[in-house]
Amino acid sequence: MAKEKVLVSACLAGINCVYDGTNKLNPVFAKMFERGEALIFCPEVLGGLNIPHDPSEISGGDGFDVLSARARVVSKKGDDVTPYFLKGAEKVLRLAQKHGIRCAVMKSKSPSCGCGFIFDGTFSKKLIAGYGVTAALLKKNGVEVESDIEYLKRNAEKKRK
Repeated sequence: MAKEKVLVSACLAGINCVYDGTNKLNPVFAKMFERGEALIFCPEVLGGLNIPHDPSEISGGDGFDVLSARARVVSKKGDDVTPYFLKGAEKVLRLAQKHGIRCAVMKSKSPSCGCGFIFDGTFSKKLIAGYGVTAALLKKNGVEVESDIEYLKRNAEKKRK
């Protein structure tokens, strides 16, 4: 039986889609993609943001608050970029639904993909508990999300047992 595919943030597989044009390559995720075990995605690119673009953070809450219009995503210059983040999140959700994916591994701290912790919206590198916009939408629709850090830790523990 084929192993169930997971969604993986494209930056983790080595794609240069981080806001500054870099990536967050981790060989574990790159190999998963190469072996066909993962579908990669970048909600910010899918939402229409260019790479590179100004860094963005969620102001006034987390991704769940953005989804309910109680918070917004703002660039460091002060531009409201919420529509790009919402559009990208919707496209990722449709991708997950189309492929029957039930699990996503996402880059921690991101305003799109953050799982458990995101930056607080002040561009001071302070973290708060919460989820990025895409992570929140996936969770809201029954997709299990976990950060890259949680995934690697959990799999390292499995290997030790």
